[in-house]
Amino acid sequence: MTQIVKLDPRQADWQSYPTPEEKQISGPVPQRIANLYSDPTQQFHVGFWGSEAGSWKVTYTEHEYCQLLEGLVELEDHQGTIIRITAGEHFVIPAGFQGIWRTLQPCQKVYVIFEPA
Repeated sequence: MTQIVKLDPRQADWQSYPTPEEKQISGPVPQRIANLYSDPTQQFHVGFWGSEAGSWKVTYTEHEYCQLLEGLVELEDHQGTIIRITAGEHFVIPAGFQGIWRTLQPCQKVYVIFEPA
C-alpha cells in the first residue's frame, strides 16, 4: 500500500472484544480496536483502541507509542511504580514492559506499534 491513510475514529471499523480471562484483574473489561494500517511485514501497526473502566495484566513484546485522546489511565510496572496518563498526553510503552493497565475512566487512544522480528 502506498496511499496515505487518514486516521479518523468516526470512520473506523471498530471491533469489540473482552479482556482475555488469564489477564483479568477486575473481571472482563469491554475493549475495542480499529486497526487502520499494518505494513506488509505485519510488524508496524497504527489505529485506535479504547476500553471501559477496569484493570488487567499486560506484557508487551512490541514498542508502542500512544496518545490518549480521552479518559484517564494508570500503568503500574512490576516494581510498583505507577504512571498516570490523562487525555491529551503522549507516552511510549517499551517492549518488555510487564505490569498492570488500569482504565480509571473510559478511554480512547491512538496507537503506533512496532513489533521487532
